Amino acid sequence: MSKLDKDKVIADFTAAYEKANGKSPDIEAKGGWYSVDGGKNMRLAQLKEMGDSFGDAGASSAKKEKKAAPKKMAPKKSTAKKASTKGFSVKAFWSDQIKDENSGAILPR
Repeated sequence: MSKLDKDKVIADFTAAYEKANGKSPDIEAKGGWYSVDGGKNMRLAQLKEMGDSFGDAGASSAKKEKKAAPKKMAPKKSTAKKASTKGFSVKAFWSDQIKDENSGAILPR
């Protein structure tokens, strides 16, 4: 298990948070636990993972901005048939099967 440098992790997290949200985070440290903007308390390793996820999100959003706008496609027609009220019902089949196998059985909720 590697030791994390508290100052480096917080600096990296702050930079990633600012890039993702456009504002600086309010980080409160208390007894080895860190709270970001009054949210859930987390350890330093979780703070590092969260910062890395912001970095990944920032990189992916930058890639999305570089791509051209996708072409609009015509809406697809639905090929699925709507279930009719008269016909095979899995719920009814299952309840019939339970009743046939165990006479006097009560159906589950």
